[in-house]
Amino acid sequence: MAANPLTQVLAALAVGLICVGADAQHYPSRPITLVVPYTPGTGIDIIARTVGPKLTERWGRPVVIENKPGASGNIGANTVAKASADGYTMMVTVNTFTMTPALFPSLPYDPVRDFTIVSGAATGNLSLVAHPGSGVMDLQSLNQLARSRSLTYSSPGNGTPQHLAMEVIKQRLGLDILHVPYKGAAQALTDLVGGQVQLAVLPVHTALPHAKTGRLNVIAVSGERRSVLAPDLPTFADLGLPNLGLDLYFWIAGPAGLPGDIVQKWTAEIAQILQLQDVRDTFIRQGMVPNPVPPAQQGAAIATDVERWKKFITQAGIKAD
Repeated sequence: MAANPLTQVLAALAVGLICVGADAQHYPSRPITLVVPYTPGTGIDIIARTVGPKLTERWGRPVVIENKPGASGNIGANTVAKASADGYTMMVTVNTFTMTPALFPSLPYDPVRDFTIVSGAATGNLSLVAHPGSGVMDLQSLNQLARSRSLTYSSPGNGTPQHLAMEVIKQRLGLDILHVPYKGAAQALTDLVGGQVQLAVLPVHTALPHAKTGRLNVIAVSGERRSVLAPDLPTFADLGLPNLGLDLYFWIAGPAGLPGDIVQKWTAEIAQILQLQDVRDTFIRQGMVPNPVPPAQQGAAIATDVERWKKFITQAGIKAD
């Protein structure tokens, strides 16, 4: 008797599922590449180089960090999107990833459908700062001065998170403040501290040393709750501007279609690694707080932010450098 075609299909699927389960059970059996879509020394890179060796210790297989910077992280992200869905090419990235679809409409990948999230990794706060010579000490004085004279703010460039964060703040406050884009964060900070521009948005850990020496005033910090790094500084929510959505957040992902067992293995291991005191200390020194957000929750946040930034960037007419 000829075999029923449906029976053949079901049998093939069953064999496939058994093979996937077996592969996941023995995963990893060879080195893993952990792609960083940015240059060495960035927060993303530090997360990878902190977590990678811990995974190597636990799994007995090398986790190789590969920096693939360029095009605001798009080159590295595309490498992972096009990789085999076997867990051997993974990525650490940051929520700049959710802004690039609006800034680069012809991306070679879909930021939501082409990736599998395995875990959140960390969060970080941004801060609104002012040069003391500007006279801006708090939101009230910022409102008054911005309406009475011209103020400027620096950023590392058009379309950067610092630029977009300041534009969100301007929109919520109804202020007109001139953007002065620079070719990188270093010169933007130098001219802010020197008083050539009056305002900027900076990572909290970058702003704090300058605030302690009196070279900058910290007006407010992003987030609905106070920063672990700066618990004495008010958040925008404290000052009546909740839900700005300016926090940085970092996560680990692989290509779409990663087997569920491999996802679960990554999720469990990252949650344990982020509890280690030496890992926490390393993150905190770089202005990040370990945060192993579950995959579904992290994925939902990413999808929401992709749409949010598309709408905001389009309405504001912002273009990348």
